[in-house]
Amino acid sequence: MLVHLLYASRAASPVTAATIDSILHQSLARNPGIGITGVLCHAGDVFMQVLEGGRTQVNELYNAIVRDPRHRQVMLLHYEELPERRFGSWTMGHVRLDRINPSLLLKYSEKPQLDPFAVSGQASLALLRELVATAQIVGRAG
Repeated sequence: MLVHLLYASRAASPVTAATIDSILHQSLARNPGIGITGVLCHAGDVFMQVLEGGRTQVNELYNAIVRDPRHRQVMLLHYEELPERRFGSWTMGHVRLDRINPSLLLKYSEKPQLDPFAVSGQASLALLRELVATAQIVGRAG
């Protein structure tokens, strides 16, 4: 059974380019073998990520993220069973929201910055779908 899970977290320490590279490298090495696809968004110390795959694999990965000391304030935003993957083209796609037009963020939230803690999970998913549709996702590995 396919599911997708959307969560948000804050970084426990400053986020650098090396931090992001490490996360993406880890995802590329691990995710294909366990059937996980998804998208990672970040802006400043805020992360938002969709994980898709088998229910067991997604749940196990999310539980590992919750226990990971590099994350704080981990919050589950949305969880759903799926008939098909929505982000299946990416082992882990990557979006730097600080590089997109702020009006896109305003379409889904009160402020022109990423704050998945202040909007619904549905609004966050809609933002991610629009980012896919407008080719804002980089780091394609699928």
